[in-house]
Amino acid sequence: MIATPSLHAALALALVAFATSACAQSAPATAAGNATANASPSARASTLDPLTDPRLPRIEQAIGAAQSGRFRAVEYRDLADHPLFAWVEYAGLRRGLDGLPSARAQDFLQRRGGQAAGETFRRAWLMQLARREDWSGFLAAWRDGDDDTPLACHKLHAEQALGRAGQDWNARAQAIWLSSGRSLPNACDPVFDTLAARGGLTAELRWQRFDKATDAWQSGMMRSIARGLPADQRELANDYAAFIDSPHTRALRWPRTERSRRVASQGLARLGKADPDRAEQQLPQYAQALQFDDADHGRALYQIALWTVASYLPDSARRLNAVPEASYDPRLHEWRVREALSRSDWGAALTAIGKMGAEQRGESRWRYFEARLREKTGDGAAAQRLYRQTATESDFHGFLAADRAGLPYTLCPLQPRPDAAAVAKVTGDPALGRAVSLMRLEKIGWAVAEWKDALSRFSDAERLIAVEYAQANGWFDRAVFGLQLSNPDERRLYDLRFPLHHDATLRREAAKNRLDPAWVAAEIRAESTFNPRARSQANALGLMQILPATGAAVAAKLGLPWGGAASLYDADTNIILGSAYLRQMMDENGGQPYFAIAGYNAGPTPLLRWRTQRPGMDPDFWIETVSYRETREYIARVLAFSVIYDWKLDGDALRLEDRIRGRTQGPRKGFVCAAAGAEGANR
Repeated sequence: MIATPSLHAALALALVAFATSACAQSAPATAAGNATANASPSARASTLDPLTDPRLPRIEQAIGAAQSGRFRAVEYRDLADHPLFAWVEYAGLRRGLDGLPSARAQDFLQRRGGQAAGETFRRAWLMQLARREDWSGFLAAWRDGDDDTPLACHKLHAEQALGRAGQDWNARAQAIWLSSGRSLPNACDPVFDTLAARGGLTAELRWQRFDKATDAWQSGMMRSIARGLPADQRELANDYAAFIDSPHTRALRWPRTERSRRVASQGLARLGKADPDRAEQQLPQYAQALQFDDADHGRALYQIALWTVASYLPDSARRLNAVPEASYDPRLHEWRVREALSRSDWGAALTAIGKMGAEQRGESRWRYFEARLREKTGDGAAAQRLYRQTATESDFHGFLAADRAGLPYTLCPLQPRPDAAAVAKVTGDPALGRAVSLMRLEKIGWAVAEWKDALSRFSDAERLIAVEYAQANGWFDRAVFGLQLSNPDERRLYDLRFPLHHDATLRREAAKNRLDPAWVAAEIRAESTFNPRARSQANALGLMQILPATGAAVAAKLGLPWGGAASLYDADTNIILGSAYLRQMMDENGGQPYFAIAGYNAGPTPLLRWRTQRPGMDPDFWIETVSYRETREYIARVLAFSVIYDWKLDGDALRLEDRIRGRTQGPRKGFVCAAAGAEGANR
C-alpha cells in the first residue's frame, strides 16, 4: 500500500483549523477587521474539529428545531457564534418562506450573502418573490450568477413589468427560446408572450425551435409551437407533429422540402426504437415519396439497427450493414463489434473494429479486443504486439492484456507533496470546515453547497488537499466528485480514489465466505465509496448498498438477528450480510464472479437472459456483450478495482484471468510503472 506521508502528516497537524466565526460575517469594516480579512483563512478560523466539536449535537438540535418551527433564539444563544449557525437561520427562514417578511430576508442576505447558506437561500427567496410578483424585491435580491433558466425568465419578466427592459431584452429572451426543443419552465411563458407581443418571436424563430423539437421527438412541444405560426403554416406543422407520434400516409403528399424529410425520418427513427420491424417496412415508401438523401435514410436506419442489435435479434447484422457509414457514430460502431462477438464471428468483429475512427480504435478496450480477435484468427504476432501496447494501461482491459502478454500490471501511483502553507490555507478555509461538519450531520445537500463554495477558490493542487481532508474526516466520495479523472495525473491518485477501511472485517468475512477480499473491497468502492451512510434512490443502504428485504433474507438464512433496515448502516453488519449475499450469488451462478457481479447490479432476470443467450462464451467476450451499458461497465469497473485493492491489501495481485473465473489461489503478479501507462482503473 503506497502512502503519502507528507500530505497525511500536514493534514494531521491542520485538522483543527477550519471554520470561521459566524458573527465575524457582520463585523464592522475597521482597520483591524480588514487586516484579519486579508490574512490566511486559518487565521480567521475558530478552533473546531469536525470529529470532536462539542457543540455539533446542539447545532443538530437547533437545525431540527428550526425546521419544525420550534426554534427559540433564547434557548440557543450559545450557538450564535458557531460557524454553522447560518444554516440554523436558513432552516428557519426556509420553513416560513411563504409568510417571510422581506426585511428579514434582506437582513439575512446582507449578513450571509456570499456564503453557501446565503446563496442557497437567495435562490429560494427569488422564487418566492416571483410567486408574490414582487418584481422590485426580485431585482433587489438578484445577484449575477443566479442564471438558471427559471430564474433567468423571472428576471426578464421583472424587467419588463417594471419598464426596465433594455435593448438586449429581446435577444436574451430569444436565446432562451432557442435553447431547447423540449418544454421550458412555466416561468418562461409570460416572457415568450411578451416577446411575441414585441414582435420578437417571428415565424422563423418558431420554426427553428420546431426543428429542435422534431430532433428531440417532442410532438407536444411541436404542437405548442405550431399554435403561434401563421394560419397557412399551422396545419402542416400539426401534421408533422402527428407523424412523430405515429407515421401516417398523409406524409406521402407533403411538400418535398428538407423539413418534411427531417420530420419523416425522425418519425421513422422514433418508430424504429419501439418497433424496428414496422419502421423498416414503412421506410421505403416515405423515402421514395419525399426523396430521402443519405442523411435522412441514415437517421431512420440508425435507430432501426440500434434497437435491433441491443436485443441481439436475428436481423441485427443485416440492419447494421444497411446503415450508411456516414451515419455511424462511436456508439453504433461498438454495437457492430458486439453483435459479431455475440455470434462468435471473429472476422466480422475484427472488421468492425477496423471501421472505427482512430481515436476510438486506440482505446484500451478496442486495442485489447483487436488483439483477442487477431489471436482467434491466427495472427499471434500482431496479437502479442497489441497486448504489450495495451498492458501499459491501468484499467480492466489493460490488466487483461498484461495477463495475455505475461507482463506485470502497470500502476504508477502519484504522491502529491503540497507545501505546508497550501495545507494550512485549505484546511483553514471556513467553507470547507462547514462542509465537513454538515456532512457529519448528514445534511449532504448543504455540505455539497459549502464544498462547491470552497473549491471555487482553490487551485488544482489545493483541490487535491481538500479531497484528502474530506477523506480524513470520513467523507470518502469527494474523491469521485472532487477529482478530474480526465486528467491523467489525477487518475494516478490511488490513495484518494481508492479508500480502504474496515479491512479486518473485509478479510474475515471474505475468508468465511471463500471470497477474494479485494473483490469485496471493490464492490464497496463501486457501490458506496466506503460511505457507511450511503442510500440509493432504490433504498439500497450502507457500504454494499443492500436492499432491506435482501438484508433480512440473508440474515434469516445465516441465523443472525435482524435489526431492521437501519442496521445496514452499521459497517460490520453490512459487510457480513453483503459478503454472504455475494457467496450466495456465486453459488447460484456456477462460482463465476463475473456472473455474480452482473446479477448484483442488474438483478437475476436479465442475468438469466444473458447467460441463456450466450452460454459457454469466454468471460471477456461475455462481459462486453452484456446488453445494459451500466452493467457492462460495472462488471469491468469492479474487476479492475479488485486488482487495485489487491495491491492495497497485499502489495501484489492475483492474476485477473484467475480472479474473473473465481479462482482465489494462483500465481500473483507485481506492478511496474510503464512509461505509457499510469492512467488509473476505469473510474
